[in-house]
Amino acid sequence: MNIQRGEGEYRYKKVEQEISTHIEAGDLVPGDKLPSLRQMSTNLKVSISTVSHAYEELEKRGLIESRPRSGYYVRSEFRKIPTPSAKIAQNLEPHTVTKSKLIQTALETVGNKNLLPLGVVCPSSELLPTKQLAKIMCATIRENPEISVNYEPIAGNLQLRRQIAFRSVDCGSNITADDLIITTGAMEALYISLRTLTRPGDLVLIQAPTYYCFLQLVESLGLRAIEIPSCPEDGINPEDIGSAATTFDIKACILSPNFNNPDGGLTPDAAKKEIVEILAKKNIPLVEDDVYGDLFFGETRPRTFKSYDQDGGVLLCSSFSKTIAPGYRIGWLSPGRFKDKAMEVKATTNVSCASPTQMAVARYLREAHFDRHLKRLRSAMKDQMGKMRTEIAMSFPDGTKVTDPKGGSVLWVELPSNIDGVELFFKAREEGIGIVPGAVFSTRDAFSNYIRLSSGALWSDKIQNGVRRLGELAME
Repeated sequence: MNIQRGEGEYRYKKVEQEISTHIEAGDLVPGDKLPSLRQMSTNLKVSISTVSHAYEELEKRGLIESRPRSGYYVRSEFRKIPTPSAKIAQNLEPHTVTKSKLIQTALETVGNKNLLPLGVVCPSSELLPTKQLAKIMCATIRENPEISVNYEPIAGNLQLRRQIAFRSVDCGSNITADDLIITTGAMEALYISLRTLTRPGDLVLIQAPTYYCFLQLVESLGLRAIEIPSCPEDGINPEDIGSAATTFDIKACILSPNFNNPDGGLTPDAAKKEIVEILAKKNIPLVEDDVYGDLFFGETRPRTFKSYDQDGGVLLCSSFSKTIAPGYRIGWLSPGRFKDKAMEVKATTNVSCASPTQMAVARYLREAHFDRHLKRLRSAMKDQMGKMRTEIAMSFPDGTKVTDPKGGSVLWVELPSNIDGVELFFKAREEGIGIVPGAVFSTRDAFSNYIRLSSGALWSDKIQNGVRRLGELAME
């Protein structure tokens, strides 16, 4: 084992992560004795107190146990939990979305302070730059009172668009401020995109599972959906795209290649390039949702479909709702060659977005706060997700599987086949626990024994006990 201190991270977390990785990989099996505090301190070149703190955290998580006058051991009850595999579509055929009632019930958890937030994909306010944003907002309004109460241009605040364009270099895109439209969150960007590209009755291609609000949007616009499988490990297969594009008259695709909600799938960059090329040859526009792209756990940010776009056929949608401030509702759309029509739809939707929040986020980005914040947020998300996976392994029924994403903030849990995710959703809600049933993530009945959990909440005894109780309900 070798520990290198990460900037801004506590050493004990690095020790904890290193040991938990070895346990989950099977290098340390139940019953194995861990090195003593002194030995681990020497091996990792950290203090004994650092190792002690890491062991205490691992014991809280249930991975290890202390035995009087003997030391620390991997818990005998610990079990490595497998990951779900992709659901292979038996037949490619159009489906009308008919799950609006169940989706609406699931959406009732948003903003509900009485429910444990395991169903809402939103970072805890403690992980967001709340005080810093409040100061910036106050200063912005105080210094620009008249501008803040007036309309921004339909395309949005110019300074904000410039900052977003500047940051697009990180994901390989070459977007300018003139290419962008500011929207009220990513959902408005998706709505504008589909209104621009489709008419009622048209076919759109989606991955399954996919974010249930996409399905709700497809249903409200009178569209029909063709589903291709999404893999928790490798995202979207270009062969599936090619097969569907050849078989059906598809008017648009809606895909999320970077940490897809709910299965966390990450499509390799080479596959993204191939998919863009396949659709360009068929002249099929691609609507890309990239709201989780900045929440990567690796060394580099994954690229977007947009970065491979040569003819303006990719419409990139994203937002700051998962990284800075969900309540500010700042999203954006880069509509490519469809900008004129997209601007027309935007103008007839809400004219322009709120001025103060656009101005404040523009200033926040301009003052270079975002990258430092993202480092802390990504570290916290990775840590929380690891702890939640461990608790699921300890508390859920035998046969449970859970994804191990390389980014994002959701876990896709496959329960034993005899457990109904919708029934568990209602039972959990009665006990004050918010989750989302897998059934709402597909037009088909392919995920009835799945649930989605959010790992955005700051890990605490309350969250841990909630996950543990959810496992007990699944057992029942």
